Amino acid sequence: MKSNFNLVFGWLWILLGFLWGMVMGMNFHIETWLGGYAAYKRRMYRLGHVSFFGLGMVNILFGMTAQGFTGANIYARFAAVVFLVGAVTMPVCCVLMAHFPKMRMLFALPVVSLIAGAVLTLLEVIKS
Repeated sequence: MKSNFNLVFGWLWILLGFLWGMVMGMNFHIETWLGGYAAYKRRMYRLGHVSFFGLGMVNILFGMTAQGFTGANIYARFAAVVFLVGAVTMPVCCVLMAHFPKMRMLFALPVVSLIAGAVLTLLEVIKS
């Protein structure tokens, strides 16, 4: 299975992480920005920032791993999609939760997506 889309997406996500970091970096010197360094809102923004890098790398690793899969397997295709869903929804959930903390159950969407992708990928790697 060829998964160039996850590779391209992963690099795009890393680029967005750099850009988000640049925007945050322009404000980090303001001690009260987003409530101060230890504030919940600021921590959620930092988590969203870091998720771009981590989940970008997950998509790159999946894309590279999937190149070794044989055939057009539905589970590998589903893993490719849920890794994308997890990567997109994680920073969105972080920003939403920064402003609406009671929405914390939203984290289930990216987390379950990423767990499903990891399980399906592991099964494919074992099978190959």
